[in-house]
Amino acid sequence: EWPALIDGALGSYDVVDQLYADEATPPTTSREHAVPTANENPLSAWYVTTSIPPTSDGVLTGRRVAIKDNVTVAGVPMMNGSRTVEGFTPSRDATVVTRLLAAGATVAGKAVCEDLCFSGSSFTPASGPVRNPWDPQREAGGSSGGSAALVANGDVDSAIGGDQGGSIRIPAAFCGVVGHKPTFGLVPYTGAFPI
Repeated sequence: EWPALIDGALGSYDVVDQLYADEATPPTTSREHAVPTANENPLSAWYVTTSIPPTSDGVLTGRRVAIKDNVTVAGVPMMNGSRTVEGFTPSRDATVVTRLLAAGATVAGKAVCEDLCFSGSSFTPASGPVRNPWDPQREAGGSSGGSAALVANGDVDSAIGGDQGGSIRIPAAFCGVVGHKPTFGLVPYTGAFPI
């Protein structure tokens, strides 16, 4: 009786382990990316460009979205605005990226952010300052400056940012677009570099 009971209990653990293994499997979709040239990136707002197709149809079908470069996109390099992180390529998508793809969005690339997201200006990214699309002599604000500049310039339909102290709202105001900071906890921060 005892061995049968133990085998049954261990079998349950195997089922649960497999559920987590299936969930944690990195995507198999090709994740090609390119570093844009200066001509392709006049605002210095792109870190890398991609064209990651949606995983299903939904309310965002046909929409192109940029992802702030502190948020992981599997198979696409990130630097979080800093040379100390440059070269890191995550193996999993952040929860928000998974949700966007499931809602029909196409991920168009990674938007430049401030060095470790520590500035409200747009002068500290290791890749260079992000320019304001309305006047390239001015800054785009930070730390989600690349996200705001790409939306304002019409390069993408929307962008993901991160805001713990104004990092969505400041660049949105500087670039003349709507920036929304959702209620704390509403959007999971899983897969994003915190400040």
